[in-house]
Amino acid sequence: MKKAGSEAVEDLRKLLTAEKLVLGTEDTLKLLRNGKLQKVVVASDCNARMKDNFSRYCEMAGVECLEIAQSSEEVGVLCRKPFAISVIGVLA
Repeated sequence: MKKAGSEAVEDLRKLLTAEKLVLGTEDTLKLLRNGKLQKVVVASDCNARMKDNFSRYCEMAGVECLEIAQSSEEVGVLCRKPFAISVIGVLA
């Protein structure tokens, strides 16, 4: 799993306006298994077990998995949601 900097946050903002993001672990995992994602972004305070699962699934699917420095609450604010978001999927 690669660690990403501030450019990943800027990319997320652009993709949010283009409506190319999938928010949440369940929906992201479902689309990852179906091969419909090009990238998965994980918050810094995401559960270690969940990070390992997404890292493994991304490796099997050939999808890039990034860990950003922001916490899940900061990611929720970034995505303009009133709740914490640990995992974001980027649609292909």
